[in-house]
Amino acid sequence: MRTHLTHWGAFEAESDGKALLSVRPWSQDPDPRNLLDNVASAQHHPTRVLRPAVRAGWLERGPGTGSGRGNEPFVEVSWEHAIELVSAELGRVYSEKGPSAVYGCSYGWASAGRFHHAQSQIHRFLNSLGGYVAGVTDYSYGASGVLLPHVIAASPDQVMARATSWEVVIDKTELFVAFGGISEKNSGIGPGGISRHVARDAIRKAVARGCRFIDVSPIADDTYKEAEAEWIAPLPGSDAALMLALAYVLDSEKLADESFLSRYCVGIDRFLPYLRGEVDGVPKDPRWAERLTSVPAARIFQLAREMAASRTMINLSWSMQRQQHGEQPIWLGVTLAAMLGQIGLPGGGFQHGYGSSADVGLPLRVSSAPSFPQGRNPETSYIPVARISDMLLEPGTQIDFNGQRITLPEIELIYWAGGNPFHHHQDLARFRKAWAQPATVIVNEQFWTSTARHADIVLPATMSFERNDYGAGRNDPSFFPMHALTAPPGSARDDYDIFAAIADKLGRAETFTEHRDTMGWLRHLYQGWRSKLGERGIDVVDFDSFWESEKIDIPIIEPRQVLFSEFREDPEKYPIGTPSGKIEIFSSTIASFGYADCPGHPVWIEPDEWLGASGDYPLHLIANQPKTKLHSQLDIGATSQKSKIQGREPLRMNPADAAARGLEEGQVVLVRNDRGSCLAGLVISDSLRRGVVQLSAGAWYDPAPNDPSFCRHGNPNVLTADRPSSSLSQATTAQHALVEVEAWSDEIPDLTVTVPPELIPER
Repeated sequence: MRTHLTHWGAFEAESDGKALLSVRPWSQDPDPRNLLDNVASAQHHPTRVLRPAVRAGWLERGPGTGSGRGNEPFVEVSWEHAIELVSAELGRVYSEKGPSAVYGCSYGWASAGRFHHAQSQIHRFLNSLGGYVAGVTDYSYGASGVLLPHVIAASPDQVMARATSWEVVIDKTELFVAFGGISEKNSGIGPGGISRHVARDAIRKAVARGCRFIDVSPIADDTYKEAEAEWIAPLPGSDAALMLALAYVLDSEKLADESFLSRYCVGIDRFLPYLRGEVDGVPKDPRWAERLTSVPAARIFQLAREMAASRTMINLSWSMQRQQHGEQPIWLGVTLAAMLGQIGLPGGGFQHGYGSSADVGLPLRVSSAPSFPQGRNPETSYIPVARISDMLLEPGTQIDFNGQRITLPEIELIYWAGGNPFHHHQDLARFRKAWAQPATVIVNEQFWTSTARHADIVLPATMSFERNDYGAGRNDPSFFPMHALTAPPGSARDDYDIFAAIADKLGRAETFTEHRDTMGWLRHLYQGWRSKLGERGIDVVDFDSFWESEKIDIPIIEPRQVLFSEFREDPEKYPIGTPSGKIEIFSSTIASFGYADCPGHPVWIEPDEWLGASGDYPLHLIANQPKTKLHSQLDIGATSQKSKIQGREPLRMNPADAAARGLEEGQVVLVRNDRGSCLAGLVISDSLRRGVVQLSAGAWYDPAPNDPSFCRHGNPNVLTADRPSSSLSQATTAQHALVEVEAWSDEIPDLTVTVPPELIPER
């Protein structure tokens, strides 16, 4: 059996050369996840794209006929014909409009391999043609990704790579306060792959040693049960108010570490007058916070005192910032940790992501694994990725972003490889209208996802185990050769081979391929990586030895690493890269932007859409990540399908809310608001606070005929608002929406996402 790597774990597989016969977790993974069962069951699913296909209306009438996307049949064509069509259209757009008219996005996790990483492939390809409009930031932590560099001079990726290791948490942390939980499902997944899942055992050991965990979340079971956590359930969207009240207690009871704030931070003098109510006449005390959060003031007082009396780790999940004004709870989490004075101490301080990704808490490696170089993009136009609908619907409009005014470009062609925007974007009825605007949409895809069904040209791509590659997840020391385990079905090709053929047709083959095939690149990149390590005195085996091994290990730097330990040791010798060289509780840079929705220090700003406001929709929807798949990947796989209720994505509801509506477990319900509606299967659970419902994203979008706002399958993004977090980040607010839930009394409609669209043979 061969070992292979995925984002949710390594697996061992048996194959007959055409299909995976069996898949089992890698023997060295102490806590494997059942998402692996999606792999083999999906490979030959009827929704697999087997041949190049062109939307009938586009094939007949040519570019500019986007109104039929998602509604028309596809004509299956030969590879020769497909390459001719794609290269001709790319040639036309680059010649007539230039690279500022091409949006080359690959947003999503694609597959785990480092060479066949879809984002690297498509970006290198488009760079070889002259460039493309880029999407910057991300949906996962877009708000904190813009904020944190101003506050601590580090991106979320850098903070997570240098996270205090689990070994230190086990030994030193006394109180672990998890804002947004420590999700078992999310910590099962790591960018680029994960070999060993270690969080559960680390939490178990920390509890055994005496560490207490507190889960601050509207969902009780989004923290490992091994944590034995106390559950504090504020109203969704009120996290910043709770944190301000905790800070108020630390200040008013003189529990804040003034020496740390003086030596390591700037701006506390600008923040405290706001906190105390001297600015607006409203002290941000626990009684004020109780009215906003529903958390008893007495518990807020006590929690602040417990945090000050303990070695406290403040954990901020990625989900905390996927809401309107999502910058504020992240900034306040850092501020709380600074007031406690424990940043840089073993087991104390803060982290952005324990439980959000499997690699957080793994110590930093000496080097990342080799990857496919993307080249340089000469095109200067870009957008924050979550503003794609605005770009397509309102080209030429100017928006604020991180202190700049950027102009949204006019897009003639979208080329997408890796990712499913009809999964992760919001207000899908609006997005579908936006997606119809460009003249042409080209997609490399493995399955007939919503994105493929809304494309003009669909090119069938291989799955990771159908091609040769290698992979190692972020901070994961295990580096795996990833041999092709089966031939691809139909006429599917690797992204690299697809792009090489198009580049050759356009006269850019040499720029893209440098005369190497896949194995040539794997060997070349590995040898360059090995040589650089050798220059540092680190010896790794040659490529042939690596390729025939099960895996090799990349050395780690410090197994007991502590975030900001050097800065703590000597802030003058090791200043951080902010303008002050210190942690910025008040940022003069952010203040200079003049954004009312993100001022110069953290504040409470009431969301437009939450249970604290009056309105027609009495339930707060949490649209979080699913347990049975990664985002929408392999939604047709066995594990994902087992979770469905009458074919629909499950929606969880508190028993009291279900009883008030006369709803019963297992029935199909309608979830609705002014933006849209969807069907879901009801699960009743006391793990949700009253007034909250949870419907995970990931169900393939299945709009009703002539009504793109109604999803028959249960995609919650027909309900979520396409509203930016703030002018600073322009990030998604996908986690939250107000809804109503009621029984579905009509006939339950058939689904179309589990079968391919109508496919017509080429004449």
